[in-house]
Amino acid sequence: QVQLVESGGGLVQAGGSLRLSCATSRRTFSTYAMGWFRQAPGKERDFVAAVSWSGSSTYYKDSVKGRFTISRDSAKNTVNLQMNGLQPDDTAVYYCAARAPPYDINYYRSEEYHYWGQGTQVTVSS
Repeated sequence: QVQLVESGGGLVQAGGSLRLSCATSRRTFSTYAMGWFRQAPGKERDFVAAVSWSGSSTYYKDSVKGRFTISRDSAKNTVNLQMNGLQPDDTAVYYCAARAPPYDINYYRSEEYHYWGQGTQVTVSS
């Protein structure tokens, strides 16, 4: 059973920053590709960022490039999403996702991921 536990969401003013974390087991962390998705009210779940199992490759939604950074912390078995320059359009529930091998996938598609966290709310006020 793979468990993903998100934390770090909250309320922030436009231009502010938040850091989301996704905690999992060492086995999952060391062998799974990881991603972050978000879902705003009335909208479909949307890709935000992903990182390969090794951390050597990262992928971003165009609108968050230069503002968000995804990273892996091997000491804590967490995948982090540092979000800077937040805007009201970034308001959503953010979900962590994990993908088991093989890794020859389209990281941008939610269907490629096998496991999901419960989500954490991010609200950006204008």
